[in-house]
Amino acid sequence: MDIPQLPVTRLKQWLDDGKPVRLLDVRTDEETQICALPDALHIPMNLIPLRHNELPDDDIPLVIYCHHGIRSLHTAMYLADVGFDNLYNLQGGIDAWSTQVDENVPRY
Repeated sequence: MDIPQLPVTRLKQWLDDGKPVRLLDVRTDEETQICALPDALHIPMNLIPLRHNELPDDDIPLVIYCHHGIRSLHTAMYLADVGFDNLYNLQGGIDAWSTQVDENVPRY
């Protein structure tokens, strides 16, 4: 399964343009207390198998992110296996967002 890698600058452009997109944050509760992207649905990676039914199954792109992009990629591959499509992995995760888009997002 080949999951498209979405650069953080392209996600920023999508958001600025008002393109419909859903964000899924698969980091831990502790990580989301440090920083998060606005309006992201938070389901920790380990709970995705139990809670993926909470995700909308429609044509709106689902952009999955974590700290650096590894956990989110694995989550995207899992979701593709259970029937989701229009999935994107946020390349470099929230850390790349902090360094390339919004330096006010804390790094850890």
